Formats: sequence, structure tokens, C-alpha cells
Amino acid sequence: MSIKIGILGYGNLGKGVEAAIAKNNDMVLTGVFTRRDPSTLKIKSQGVPVLSAAELDNGAADVDVLIICGGSATDLPEMTPKYASLYNVIDSFDTHANIPSHFSNVDAAAKKAGKVGIISCGWDPGMFSLNRVYSDSILPGGTAYTFWGKGVSQGHSDAIRRIDGVVDARQYTIPVEKALDAVRSGKNPELSTREKHTRECFVVAADGADKAAIEEKIKTMPNYFADYDTTVHFISAEEMKRDHSGLPHGGSVIYSGITGEGNNHVIEYSLKLDSNPEFTGSVLVSFARAAYRLEQEGVSGAKTVLDIAPAYLSAKSGEELRAHYL
Repeated sequence: MSIKIGILGYGNLGKGVEAAIAKNNDMVLTGVFTRRDPSTLKIKSQGVPVLSAAELDNGAADVDVLIICGGSATDLPEMTPKYASLYNVIDSFDTHANIPSHFSNVDAAAKKAGKVGIISCGWDPGMFSLNRVYSDSILPGGTAYTFWGKGVSQGHSDAIRRIDGVVDARQYTIPVEKALDAVRSGKNPELSTREKHTRECFVVAADGADKAAIEEKIKTMPNYFADYDTTVHFISAEEMKRDHSGLPHGGSVIYSGITGEGNNHVIEYSLKLDSNPEFTGSVLVSFARAAYRLEQEGVSGAKTVLDIAPAYLSAKSGEELRAHYL
């Protein structure tokens, strides 16, 4: 039997989830739900209905797992707890400072409904989170460093687009090479947030918008830009389409630790992504499989990637995994 997946939101991430579902033979897309007028939305999957998000509100939508593809700034804090009271849900909430409170809200809703809600899936938080925990468990007392980019951050770009007067925006996260080299060499430097990354923003402003005010709002935005050296460029819509239409990203988790009487070890996990939303969508889909399996076992409540055994993510059987991947 195929796992029935619904997608809420059909932006870049929703399209990435749609592409990932097509690669998984044990899943089927049964509906795309949108806050827009459904008649205006054209999707790639033939024969799949596009429905109003209101169709989800009675809990009767034909989905086993709802993948919520909204933004972390304002959408997911409301959407994920709401729909966790009706369906098994997955999200990619990525405001690290607010993950504990978001988890609590989803946990209460999901437990009350007997559903599973897996939050903060993606690559950071997500795959990078796993590697930080694995490394710390193997080499306790070591030091973990996480570098992002160079690449487009979907969450940060979305946060800029929410500012009044902004028509479109792309934000690039860029590692500071000096810091990266010092960490890879095992020097264990003490680095501030500002010393590890810079942020570069490309913004299309509405006609007549106060660009100085927009720039100030970007640079002082808590949890997103306030702790970084941030550069803002105002460009035309044509320049945005020509130069910034792709969504590449990547990064590294580097962990340095010591065993015995001073033997040094460096663990590095890195990603180089042509498409941030397509990769993130692929992660969300694998965790949708886990959510479905957990509910079948009678599990309920919120989970993170740290709570899910790897075998729950795979479409392969335990026998296949032990024979070919262990």
C-alpha cells in the first residue's frame, strides 16, 4: 500500500517535495493544498487535485502524512500545531532559537490527537543536527563547528520578503574562509557568530519604497541578521531573474575531538547542493515515511530527526539494509 502524502504550500519547497515523492515508489501524492485560488495553481503531477487549504480543516483530507511547506517566520508556528491536531505532519522549521517552544506546541497538539509531528526536518536543522550529535557522542568533550554556504537560505530570503516594501529577495550565507581553514586544521579556534559567516542580500524594492528603512530592518532582524556582518544590495527584478534564479546551497559540520593521551580526530560531513529546496524536500519525504510507520505502531507526539532510527527513513526492508548498507 502506498503512503498517501499531502503537500500544503506550493512554493519552491512544495515543488521540491513533489519531485521527491515521484522518486519514491511506496508513496503517492494525493493532494496539493494552497491558500491561493486553487484554479490559478498548475502543478507537475498529472491527475492530482489542487485544493483549498480550508479543505484540511475538518480532518477528512485523504492523506496519511501532511508535509507543511511554509516559512518558519510566521507560517509554521501556527500551521504545524494546527494540523498536527488532525494529521501526521512534517515541517522544516529552521529558527533554531525557537525550536524548543515549537516542539512543545506541536507535541501537545499531536499527542491529544494521537498523531505524529516531526519538526525541523531538512539539512540544518536536520542532517547536520544528526552529525553534531553523532560526533559529540563518539568524541565527548570535543568542539563542533557548523558552516553554511555559500548558498541561498530559503528561510532568510522569506523573512526579507515579509518586510513591507520588498517585492523579492535572495539571501546568501557565506563562510569566512579564514575561520573554515582554522577549524579544518584542528586548531579549535573560538569563533563568534560574526567571525564564522557573512550574509549578502539582494533585494527588489517596490517603487517608492524606503530603501534605507528596508536595509535597517534587515540588518537588525533578530535570529536572522542582527549577529552578522550583512550587506544589502538593491537590484531590479530583471537582475534578480537573470542572476539569482537558482537556489544552490551547502555547508559542513566539522567536529574536532581527542582520544587517549592526545590523539586528535576531525570528523567532517559536508553537502554541496544544486537545489536547496529539492534536497530539503527529499529529506522531508523520507521523514514522512517515518511518521507514517510510527503512527502505525501507536506512537504519538512531536519528534525531531534526533528521535528517528535510520531504518524508519528507508523504503528498504531491514534485511536489505543489513545485507547492503551495514
